[in-house]
Amino acid sequence: MANKGLKFPAEVLTADEVSRLIRACSHRAPTGIRNGALMVTLHRAGLRISEALALKPKDLDAHAGTVRVLHGKGDKARTVGMDAEAFVAVERWLDRRRRMGITDRAPVFCTLKGKSVHPAYVRSLLPRLARKAGVMKRVHPHGFRHTHAATLAAAGLPINVIQRQLGHANAAITSHYLDHIAPADVVAAIRAVPWGEIWEGRKRPPALETTSPGVSPTQPTRNQAERRSERKPIQAAPRRTKGRAR
Repeated sequence: MANKGLKFPAEVLTADEVSRLIRACSHRAPTGIRNGALMVTLHRAGLRISEALALKPKDLDAHAGTVRVLHGKGDKARTVGMDAEAFVAVERWLDRRRRMGITDRAPVFCTLKGKSVHPAYVRSLLPRLARKAGVMKRVHPHGFRHTHAATLAAAGLPINVIQRQLGHANAAITSHYLDHIAPADVVAAIRAVPWGEIWEGRKRPPALETTSPGVSPTQPTRNQAERRSERKPIQAAPRRTKGRAR
């Protein structure tokens, strides 16, 4: 693969972009229904692509609103939440595949022959759907996970809840994760700056601190003291006279 080993910056999708990607799938062809349900699951449950493709029908509980991941990162199991609207999309695909004679032993997102879908198929599918939907961002499976995490953070969910949903080992990883994809504090602070008032002179920007930490503003710093001493006139040394000192 041409992009193997390369790293790209995270690009969070908007709600409109996600909707356009899903609408780009066929609503009649079985593969289109399946692919749309897969994208909904990646987006609404925040799963890794390997976790989503490993799901079995028994792992889904629409009544409880849960998805059971048996083999997450580090082979750790966890239970995540998924909303009712997402379950409707998944159930539509499950109903279609039952009518095709595919049993519940097959993975949820299987081929039309009941076999496992390879992650490479999904990675090549999403850019094609993006072009069709007119989405200019780089669209890839993990991008839905980024979008899911950013949405939870914007909704004000506690960091420990987001951590458990994503399956991170600790909250520090989740915090670092969100800092890269959704730095809410930075965005909020910059958006709150009264740019117009500052440029029009109606409000002065905060004064910059010019002193070092722990140094009083009235106390000269070492560099200031040295510069002042350099400006003082140099006094000539007293001349010594010959003879015995008195």
